[in-house]
Amino acid sequence: MKHPAALALLCVSLFLAGCESSLPDSVSSVLGPREAPRSRVFQAEPRATYAAVRAAAEGMGYRYVRGGPAEGRFEALSVISPGEQVGGSEQISMKVRLEPGPESGTEVTVSLSEILEPDSTGRTGVATQTPLRDTPQYEVFFRSIETALRMPAAQN
Repeated sequence: MKHPAALALLCVSLFLAGCESSLPDSVSSVLGPREAPRSRVFQAEPRATYAAVRAAAEGMGYRYVRGGPAEGRFEALSVISPGEQVGGSEQISMKVRLEPGPESGTEVTVSLSEILEPDSTGRTGVATQTPLRDTPQYEVFFRSIETALRMPAAQN
């Protein structure tokens, strides 16, 4: 008789666990994603925008990893620099999506993540990746794209 009661209690627990959580906003915001990707629409063709994205990233010190204008994506990494801990290292990953804008132009969505490896000399491959929060790099990147898009017009 103990087994059916335990089974019923388990079923009720699973049912209630599936219900929408009523966690306060402060707790769910801490547990949720730390930084959503940022987007901006540029009034330019996708290929021109891609070239501007690549130029902006390279101007900020990022190295191309993969992607292309036909794919609508661009991925790059910053140089590896020493971390805060002795023997550690850090790097920034940039992921960009290019899609047609809602009305016209090209929408550029960028996500920056910090890659930290606490001991890159002794235990390689044990890194954590965290979205960057409150960094001016997003605005610098978007301004650099705008500048790169204006460059050909200024040279004529």
